[in-house]
Amino acid sequence: MQSNLTSIELCAGAGGQALGIENAGFDHQACVEIDNWCRATLNLNRPDWNVLDGDQSDLTQFDPRPFAGVDLVAGGVPCPPFSKAGKQLGAADERDLFPHALHVVDQIRPKAVMLENVRGFLDAVFHDYRQKLKSQLKAMGYTFAEWHLYNASDFGVPQLRPRVVIVAVHDNYAEDFDWPKGNDLQPPTVGKCLHDLMSANGWRGADAWALLADEIAPTIVGGSKKHGGPDLGPTRARRAWEALGVNGKTISDEAPEADFEGMPRLTVRMVARLQGFPDDWKFAGRKTASYRQVGNAFPPPVAEAVARNLRAAITARRLYAVA
Repeated sequence: MQSNLTSIELCAGAGGQALGIENAGFDHQACVEIDNWCRATLNLNRPDWNVLDGDQSDLTQFDPRPFAGVDLVAGGVPCPPFSKAGKQLGAADERDLFPHALHVVDQIRPKAVMLENVRGFLDAVFHDYRQKLKSQLKAMGYTFAEWHLYNASDFGVPQLRPRVVIVAVHDNYAEDFDWPKGNDLQPPTVGKCLHDLMSANGWRGADAWALLADEIAPTIVGGSKKHGGPDLGPTRARRAWEALGVNGKTISDEAPEADFEGMPRLTVRMVARLQGFPDDWKFAGRKTASYRQVGNAFPPPVAEAVARNLRAAITARRLYAVA
């Protein structure tokens, strides 16, 4: 989609949200991401994107002033401060980057803001945090500053994956924004989604496995540098995968061989498809590094749906001005 709308992406990760926003018609002017492997992934897939290096790759050091006037500031600030898997320290967690994201917004003053985080962000313990965030955005002129909980499966992604999307729209464009609604199509089951990848090496049990894996996937857990490796999460998550005929203790390098017996493991490519990534999106690094990138990503179809409605609100106001 051709567009003269621009954006920058904060904490871009492996590019899930950035890809969705690109598909919605925004041109990225910069991607800010501190992780070396994630930056390598972004450069591998989009060599024309401006993936910042050095101090500018660190959101706490990033100087946003050269990007003043972009239409959209988006990003996925770290979730551990709000995740139920952690201590939910919120503002007391050194990894809380919301204040730095707000600094960028204040310096750039985009037409819209789009930030995503985990469902834990909506817990009662963070009520005051959310209200402070809203009041800060409204003080900058963003009269629409709200959040919405989405399941990725609402947009055809074969995984539940609840995520909170925080949107702020400047007063000039706010009345034209509506939250997107999910489609009525049932997402494919894990078996249907991954059958071709599971049978890539001629595994004779692929058909039977696909019939067993007849639900959408549990929420994929990516872990962090401190915790979590190339596996599908803690014990409870692994049991949910076992019910679908998947061994979640590790991630495999290859699909099962023809004579494989037992419970197969997923590959990084399989997990990426369950996250809504296109099959041609490559991930830099070995298994642990690449799996963490995939597991922590924001599904591109969800990001695209929200960004399309933001684009519609911005362009509608422009059309009014021309008329």
